[in-house]
Amino acid sequence: MRRLVPGPLDLDLDAVYQGLVLASPPPAADRASVALGMVASVDGAVALDGTSGGLGGEGDRRAFLRLRDACDAILVGAGTVRAEDYGPPRAPAARAAAREAAGLAPAPQLLVVTGRAALDPSARLFTAERDPGVPPPVVVTSSTAPGEAVASLAEVAQVATFGRDAVDLAAVLRWCHERGLRRVLCEGGPALNGALLAGGLVDEVFVTLAPVLVGGDAARIVRGPHLAPVDLELSEVHEHDGELLLRYRTSDPSTD
Repeated sequence: MRRLVPGPLDLDLDAVYQGLVLASPPPAADRASVALGMVASVDGAVALDGTSGGLGGEGDRRAFLRLRDACDAILVGAGTVRAEDYGPPRAPAARAAAREAAGLAPAPQLLVVTGRAALDPSARLFTAERDPGVPPPVVVTSSTAPGEAVASLAEVAQVATFGRDAVDLAAVLRWCHERGLRRVLCEGGPALNGALLAGGLVDEVFVTLAPVLVGGDAARIVRGPHLAPVDLELSEVHEHDGELLLRYRTSDPSTD
């Protein structure tokens, strides 16, 4: 592993993002901060054979764990949960202890965004055994979600409603902030990323650029309405076996 920015430095692979501290909530804001964490091919694809797992190598895997270990909550869209067959976050004893030493809960809170409550209550996310300290997932939905679907999910998870016709993501982040979930990691998918960016709700972007070309019509890391260009400031670059781990900060929306 080599760090290229800020300044060249050879590192052990285990040291990538060691002691990572995600951006704090914006000054005077009443919302949690948001970091996007994604992997993409050189030509911009975020999936290979339907999942992201085939894109990332060992460097990306280590970065993924570091990001999860540095956040208070994980925000993810229902489509990504289904495609990647999400289970509960893992919290083995050593990682839980490290998080607690850093002032975090033993495991991050998982929040799944689905405006129509379109999740299967028998999915692995809800039925798999959780490590000690891992809280039940929170399903984030809208008030127009079908009542029967909401009731079914309420039997296996906490259900929280924000917004009428679509999930109000700003309200979700205020809710997180109020509950001490100050740093949120968003793991996609592209539509959720796009909605957060459109709302000026993203503070950092972590992207692993995988050394592969995919072609086809795979999605990019952001999908949705046309965005005004979002300026990014490069703060870190690591390289391992051809993978580039890129960390960017966005401009502070409060100063625009």
